Amino acid sequence: MHLGAAIAATALAAFPAASRARVATRTIAATRAAGAALAARAAIARTQLAPRITALAASFANAPAATVLAVAVRLLIAVLATGCAAGPDFVRPAAPTVTGYTAAPLPTATASGPVAGGEAQHYAKGQAVSAQWWTVFGSDQLNQLVAAALQANPDLQAADAALRAASETAAAERGAFLPTADLHLLPTRQRVADTLSSPTASGANLYTLHTAQLSIGYTPDVFGATRRQVEAADAQTDLARYQRDAARLTLTTSIVNAAIGEAALRAQLDAMQQQATMARQQLDAVRKQQQAGQLGAADVAAQEAALAQVEATLPPLHKQLAQQHNLLSALAGRYPSEGSAERLDFSKLTLATELPLSLPAQLVEQRPDIRAAEAQLHAASAQIGIAAAARLPNIALTGTLGSSALSAGTLFKAGGGFWSIGADLAQPLFHGGALLHQQRAAEASYDQAAAQYRSTVLTAFQNVADTLHAIDADAQSLRAAAAAEQAAHKSWSIAQRQWQLGLTGNLPVLQAGQVWQQASIALIQAQASRYTDTVALYQALGGGWQGE
Repeated sequence: MHLGAAIAATALAAFPAASRARVATRTIAATRAAGAALAARAAIARTQLAPRITALAASFANAPAATVLAVAVRLLIAVLATGCAAGPDFVRPAAPTVTGYTAAPLPTATASGPVAGGEAQHYAKGQAVSAQWWTVFGSDQLNQLVAAALQANPDLQAADAALRAASETAAAERGAFLPTADLHLLPTRQRVADTLSSPTASGANLYTLHTAQLSIGYTPDVFGATRRQVEAADAQTDLARYQRDAARLTLTTSIVNAAIGEAALRAQLDAMQQQATMARQQLDAVRKQQQAGQLGAADVAAQEAALAQVEATLPPLHKQLAQQHNLLSALAGRYPSEGSAERLDFSKLTLATELPLSLPAQLVEQRPDIRAAEAQLHAASAQIGIAAAARLPNIALTGTLGSSALSAGTLFKAGGGFWSIGADLAQPLFHGGALLHQQRAAEASYDQAAAQYRSTVLTAFQNVADTLHAIDADAQSLRAAAAAEQAAHKSWSIAQRQWQLGLTGNLPVLQAGQVWQQASIALIQAQASRYTDTVALYQALGGGWQGE
């Protein structure tokens, strides 16, 4: 049974059957008085109620006028309840129909190299992304860093507070579905002019009037303005929720990347300090040979320059390491001076050999930024309905019940009571075109939100494609860097041995040492790229926030 018919049938059943024909007639008249738009809705509801009313009309002719009017009002409300909300109903955008992320097929596995972080990686298509994806690196220190950041990061706490605020705002909007009731106590001291008659029985011109009044108001949601406002508030709540999830994903990826970066910088610093130690040892040996007359001052100066060059790289690395440490502290919600007990060991990181790869149709469900853009689109759709409803009639029902007396003790005694009941039907006629332009502005905002949604989806697919290419390319780069470092170390070892045997001068040793130094740093950076590429893929796929 239709909702309006069900409510009307309930109202009719409460009164004598003899007056139902008259109820129907009065209901029709009241509906027509509400305006053309309301009459159209009433006609639909009346058609649905006609069989029931006709069947019972013969026995509903002698009800009192007040009863008939009451039932007429209840029927009018039932008719209005059959209306739909103004504006369009939101429809979620369809998922992209593409079947892949890259133009060319991905390799079944990446290249591998004989170093830490050089394992081959392959993709598990359709596999869900773990909510605690950072545990794939196998580092307890990293897990502790992330856990501390999730508990104490102020940006995440701000996002949580924003979600709570949006949720409470939506709950407040739902209050408009219910009537309002206010109790007033109004004691007033009054004096009537001598030229006017006193309203009191005693004729006194100076008196105190005590009034207690209950005011009730209700605005029926005839055209769905309230429903659209609640819909918009719910969409804003969803937006805040997805923004919180995006903040969580950004925080976890930032702290994992920062920890990997700090560990990589520490590894580079260790390598350069080792290079500096070897350069000092080489300088000591060259000086001894100079004292023995085997080498000249030029050889010593060249070795001193080589040592100075290596030592010059140490302060920038120390600076970067300190800045990375400060970043980690801030992300974890600590001051830089408080330090961090967790220190990530670069050599103990584990590279995941199996990576999840969501299907393209799943990506729009997994990325919190896409879901946030969808929530914005939903809110913009609801705003169109709000603007459209503002151009339609509005009904407000009011009622008061109270008592007035000259003393507080007689406030609620017989004779002092009063009441009133009324209705206000307002139809906007002329607002200088403001209401029309507000609706057009809402429609334009919806088009803007739709374009922003498409842009967000395209950027998300670009992120995944870029990351997949980076994983493949950086795996090859690491293999090449590992081979280059091994060759450079071998070349330096040969040059060092030949120099010790007196078969060559110091210059080949210096040149081989510089190449090895550069190759060692490049290898560490290539290893770090493999780890950060893995982080980037988890981020591009949404970070598994649905599991939280």
